[in-house]
Amino acid sequence: MRVAVKRVYEVASPSDGVRVLVDRLWPRGLTKEAAGLKFWLRDLAPSNELRQWFHANPNPEAWCMFRKRYLKELASEKGSAAVEKLHRLAEGKRRVTLLYASRNVDRNNATVLKELLEGMKKPPSNVGRAALGRGRIRKAKRQ
Repeated sequence: MRVAVKRVYEVASPSDGVRVLVDRLWPRGLTKEAAGLKFWLRDLAPSNELRQWFHANPNPEAWCMFRKRYLKELASEKGSAAVEKLHRLAEGKRRVTLLYASRNVDRNNATVLKELLEGMKKPPSNVGRAALGRGRIRKAKRQ
């Protein structure tokens, strides 16, 4: 699975593969044609409250807290479904580019999603494919 992260304001290139916007709000001053994206997965974006909190606290300690809270939001029913859709898009040898509008290129929700897709060192047990597979195993053990 090849996943890249790129600002949505950067020019699209053929090497981007499938371009997916992972922000809740449409980027300012950008037309749909100029964005050149294939999908806009709003349900993958952090909640407005979390996004506003993170922008108000731009320190390194807040980044760790943001990641934890964001992953917890992704564990919700809506978030897990969106993560699963992203996994399906990134399956195989297809390249996926996660697009974001933030000025901070190192600390944004797209980098967290990239880590999640590529398999974090210690992925949360209740997010993504691990959560879906675990439910099936439990069912099988009960029978």
